[in-house]
Amino acid sequence: MLERVETGGVVSWFCNTCAHDWKEAPPRVRFRSLEDFIARTGVNREELATLAEIGALNAFGHHRREALWQIEKAVRPAGELFENEGARDWALGASQLTASQFDDRAGVSSVGPLAPSAQPLAPSPCPLPPMSLAERLVADYEGTNLTIGPHPMALRRRELSLRGVLRASDLPRERQGRRIRVAGTVITRQRPGTAKGFVFLTLEDETGISNIIVRPDVFARERIAILEEPFLLVEGILQNQENVTAVRAERVEGIAGVPVEIESHDFY
Repeated sequence: MLERVETGGVVSWFCNTCAHDWKEAPPRVRFRSLEDFIARTGVNREELATLAEIGALNAFGHHRREALWQIEKAVRPAGELFENEGARDWALGASQLTASQFDDRAGVSSVGPLAPSAQPLAPSPCPLPPMSLAERLVADYEGTNLTIGPHPMALRRRELSLRGVLRASDLPRERQGRRIRVAGTVITRQRPGTAKGFVFLTLEDETGISNIIVRPDVFARERIAILEEPFLLVEGILQNQENVTAVRAERVEGIAGVPVEIESHDFY
């Protein structure tokens, strides 16, 4: 998120997320452990939970649910009776820990044996299983409204193929006038005032986008699905002219079983 900006020979660094700028390049900070990260950044509990759920803390050697488990332990006050228990266990169990062993556990590079003050507290075993692929997808969209993993439609592709649903990348190779099926995430809904009641949809799958043309009578019949379903399956007639494709919708239905909330651009 940091951009290098040069003005009049002066170099600065600008963060396009928080709009902060530095005259010198921000230092690269290396955290020894998840506990060290929490202690030095002051990130609050809710933000830590979001970071864990979207996989941003996996670099500390935890899967997503394990990271959730560890942050709950790290942020919970121990009280006066146990406030030194962690330090005592740390010193007793870590005196023989070498740098190479530390590297294997935490993925951090260092040279020579670690001093007791620099050694991480061994995390307690996590009873929670790792998230499934579908659960990671849901967590990604809930936390960031996007995913760098598989597209939601990729998880349903086998089933959709059995129903004769084409991918967006298949459409340019299909003949004009063929009756086809396409499916995808609704990313735009448009109803221009000059279009005489026609509605235009853009569906996205793991290979690209499909343009959908909805006549006024079809829109009136399928209005609820078109306006409320985040994933649609459309059956209609393909228009393919000079590799510009669109589907004239004849039937529209929602796709169940994809528990992801998608924000679309509607009627802007």
